Amino acid sequence: MKKLINILIVLFIANHGFSQDAESHIRNGNEFYRQGEFEKAEASYNEALALEPGNSIAKFNKASATSKLNKQDEAIKQFEDISQTSPEVQQKEQSHYNKGAILSKQKKLEESIEAYKKALRLDPTDVQARENLQKALIELKKKQPPPKKEDEKKNQDKKKQPQQPKMNKREAEQKLKLLEQKEKELQQRMQNQKQTGSGGQKDW
Repeated sequence: MKKLINILIVLFIANHGFSQDAESHIRNGNEFYRQGEFEKAEASYNEALALEPGNSIAKFNKASATSKLNKQDEAIKQFEDISQTSPEVQQKEQSHYNKGAILSKQKKLEESIEAYKKALRLDPTDVQARENLQKALIELKKKQPPPKKEDEKKNQDKKKQPQQPKMNKREAEQKLKLLEQKEKELQQRMQNQKQTGSGGQKDW
């Protein structure tokens, strides 16, 4: 998140529309944030927002501090609000990115993937968003459940069926010889019947 905070600090210095009191609280919050004192940072951003509820920089930095305090669900809601209400495209993109990063830590991969995609739609050059999106996609693929045993058994049965021959060559030859032998026996019986019939015929 540090990279994103630094970007908003630059925006903050360049923006002279905010009151000096709000700016002072944001500066204090940024200093606390750099020192790792995230509770004090969050409190300073809250003081800035009390003076200027619409201050988008104070909102973003507060959401980042809230995330550092492991209040992840609250931070996600804050970043979601910023992504929908901020007038700055850059803040919208960074809010989607941070939301995706938090969701990835929570192993909510499908939601994090969607957040990274939204960030990249706003800024296709965001290398970190692209890399994190690829990592989340790989992780999601690993977590996909294997096919059910019943499905595996069906697939195995389908594979086995064409491999099972009806009879091998030796069996076929034996069966053919047996048929030929039966045919000879049948012809022999028919021949014997003819001969017996002609010898016993009476002349009237």
